[in-house]
Amino acid sequence: MTVELSHPYSLTHHAVCQMHRRRISAEAVLATVRYGRRAWIRGARIFAIGQREVARWRVHGIDVQQFEGIHVVTSPEGAILTVYRNRDLRDMRRPSGSHRRRRS
Repeated sequence: MTVELSHPYSLTHHAVCQMHRRRISAEAVLATVRYGRRAWIRGARIFAIGQREVARWRVHGIDVQQFEGIHVVTSPEGAILTVYRNRDLRDMRRPSGSHRRRRS
């Protein structure tokens, strides 16, 4: 079962339950997908808002401070699988030793 959020994302039943349980609004989810940093981790796309995003968007007149620490986990197809809060964004960094190689 999915609940439509906005194209191209839809919320799974699990994500809706977690939003209610964790008191995370649809507005927070949309802001995180729109303004958060992005990373591919273990086959899922994760969006998150941290201090850098708050500072970056403040310069443009957009206040996302209330959403700091929100993470949104999506499938490759765009379904939102779960949402949670975690102000520690260290897992969003590229692992050491995984630098891109330049093509000659």
